[in-house]
Amino acid sequence: MERQAVNSSMIASVGYDSSTSTLEIEFKKNGAVWQYFDVSESVYYEMMSGSIGKNFLAMIKGQYVESQVG
Repeated sequence: MERQAVNSSMIASVGYDSSTSTLEIEFKKNGAVWQYFDVSESVYYEMMSGSIGKNFLAMIKGQYVESQVG
């Protein structure tokens, strides 16, 4: 999945595949890449507005099935 660099102290890059509703996030701390499944496009856009790291913690972390892919 193609990711775009983002302005965040916590997250390096974010990608989203609307055909599978999969969100992919690369973290700055250790370079780990995680995928989050069944994330609606509206949730993705809401997460990307404002503070991406804070929105991730509030809206994504612990709310969706996740898998480390890198």
